[in-house]
Amino acid sequence: MLKPNYLNRFLFGFCFFTFFMVKHTYAQIVIGTPNLGFTQACASDSFNTYYTTFIFSPESSLSASNQFSIEMSDADGEFLNSTIIHTTAAGAITTSPATISFSLPETTAGENYRIKIKSSGPVASSSRSIPFAAYYKIQDSPFTINNLVSTGAFCTGGSYLLSIDNPGDGMNDSPLQYPSLTFKWYRETSPTTSVFVADGPTLTVNNEGTYFARTNYGSCTSDSFSNRVTITQATSGEASATIASSLGNPFCPEQGLTTLNTIGGVSYQWYKDGNIIPDATEQIYQTNESGTYSVQVDLGECLASGSIDLVSQLFNSTINVPEFNEMLAEETLTVTVTSTALNPEYEWYLNENIIPSATNATFEATEFGEYKVIITETIGCNASIEYLFTIEEELDLFPEVEEIPNLISPNGDTINDTWIIPSDYVSGTNTEVLIMTSQGKIVLKTNNYQNNWPENDLNLTSINQVYYYVITTEDNKTKKGSITVVK
Repeated sequence: MLKPNYLNRFLFGFCFFTFFMVKHTYAQIVIGTPNLGFTQACASDSFNTYYTTFIFSPESSLSASNQFSIEMSDADGEFLNSTIIHTTAAGAITTSPATISFSLPETTAGENYRIKIKSSGPVASSSRSIPFAAYYKIQDSPFTINNLVSTGAFCTGGSYLLSIDNPGDGMNDSPLQYPSLTFKWYRETSPTTSVFVADGPTLTVNNEGTYFARTNYGSCTSDSFSNRVTITQATSGEASATIASSLGNPFCPEQGLTTLNTIGGVSYQWYKDGNIIPDATEQIYQTNESGTYSVQVDLGECLASGSIDLVSQLFNSTINVPEFNEMLAEETLTVTVTSTALNPEYEWYLNENIIPSATNATFEATEFGEYKVIITETIGCNASIEYLFTIEEELDLFPEVEEIPNLISPNGDTINDTWIIPSDYVSGTNTEVLIMTSQGKIVLKTNNYQNNWPENDLNLTSINQVYYYVITTEDNKTKKGSITVVK
C-alpha cells in the first residue's frame, strides 16, 4: 500500500518542477545591443536629445510594469560607476524594435562612452554599445585670456604666464565658472593651423609665438575659445607693451569707466599726455577721459612700454546763452543748442517740470525761472549732455521818472536800490553827474550815468548818510540837491 504513495509524491514533484521551469523560461527576455542614432553626442543648453534603438524577444515575456532604462558608462567605457540617464514609464514599451530618447548629464566629457539597455520585468541587460564621444558644452562662447591684451613679452631667460580670465561677467563668460571643465593650449603655426602645447587653466610661455586656449570638448566643435596673444622675447632695450581698452577705442563714457590693461610684469607706471599719473602703478588703469595714455612695465630683467590714443565717443555740443540771463517781462529769450549727436532727442525743463511741446534744438523762453535742456544721442553711444541756465527779470535802469529823487534804500530788494534820475540826464545825453559826500569827497563823476549808483556797498551804519549831487547838462544848465541813503 505504500508504493503508490511514493509514486504519487514523485509524480507530483516532477510535474511541479516542470511547471516551474516552463514558467521561468517564459519569464526571460533577450535584449539586443543598442543601435546609436549618432556618431558623437555634442550636447548644449540648446540641444540635448539623442536616440537609441534596440530589439528584444520575446515580447510576451514583458510584465505590465516593465521599465526599460538606459545605463551610461564612465568616460572610459566602464560600467563600475555607471549612470542611469533615462527610464521609461511602466508598460510604455511593449513591442520590438523600440526607440528611446535620452539626454546627457552636464558633467559628460569623454571620447569612449558606451550605453546598455536594461529591463526591470523581467530583469535583463543588453551588451554594451559601440563607443562614442560625448560632451555637454556647458560653456560655449568665446572667453578672454591675458585680460584681452593681445601681446606679452618676457626677458631673455625668463617666461610669461598666460591665464584664463576670471570671474565671468557680462563681457566675459569665463569657463572657469564651471569646475568640471578642462582646457587645452595651442600655438599657431599658420593663420589656419595650430599645434597642441599643454593642458590646464594657465600656460607658462618661454618661446615666442601666438597662443590661445580652448575648452576641452574633444572631437566636438565648439565656440568656447579665447583671444590670441602674441608673445615676444625682449633681447635688448624695451619690449612692446600693448594697451587694451575694455570698452573699446573709441569708447562710450556713458557705460562708465573703461579699463586700460597692459601686459603682465613686476611693476607698472602709467602716464597721460606725457605726464605721470600719481599712484597709477597697477597692471590696469581706469578712466573716462580722452587722451594719450602710456605705460612702462618692468619685466624684471628688462622693460616694456606702450601707448594708446584713447578717444571718447561722447558727442560735442554748445548752447548759445550763458548760465545766468536777464530779460524784461515783455521780452523773450531764444535758446539754441547745437551738437554732433547722432539722431539727437531734446528735452526742455522749467523749474524741473518737462515742457511737453519743447522737443527741438531751439526753444523760445517767455517765463522767468530755472531751465534745463538734455541732448540725448540715440544711435551709437546713446549718451546725454545736460545744460542748465536761469532767466531772471531784468531791472529797467532807465524808467520814466519826472523828478530827481532825494532818497534811496540800497538793501537788495530791487526797490529803490539805486538813484534813478530822469532820462534827460542819463547815458547818451552828455550830462555830467557829480556826487559828493557831506565832506565834499567826490564818489562819482561821469558823463555816462547808468542809473546804477551806488554800485558798491556804502558800509552804512545805523545813521542815514547824506550825499550831494550836481547835474550839469550839455548846455550848462545845473541842478543841485541832496541824496539821503537809508539802511
